[in-house]
Amino acid sequence: MKVGKHIIAELYGVKRELIMLKERVKSIMDYVVENAKLTKVGEVYKQFYREGKPHGVTGIILVAESHLSIHTWPEYGLINLDIFTCGDSRKADKAFELFIEKLKPKKHRKYILDRG
Repeated sequence: MKVGKHIIAELYGVKRELIMLKERVKSIMDYVVENAKLTKVGEVYKQFYREGKPHGVTGIILVAESHLSIHTWPEYGLINLDIFTCGDSRKADKAFELFIEKLKPKKHRKYILDRG
């Protein structure tokens, strides 16, 4: 029995300005949720600082279908991404495609787990 699809990914070579500020990361996450036709239930974001300046973000969106999370390291151009959806597995695939479209990494690694 398959209950969901879980995509775990690392994105490399992402432009610093896309992933340094909470507002920008939140905007990208909201875009993905809306355009993958997921149902947002709640969200939490944490802006990290280094020497008093914004530096990296962690964000989690709880969706009715499960969750999306993002962790950014602007100094490395790195994102760790987690997408888990129950039900229609195409929504996880669509969300991943949208992240790639918006973040334009130079390369990425992706792992897929069928849950259940």
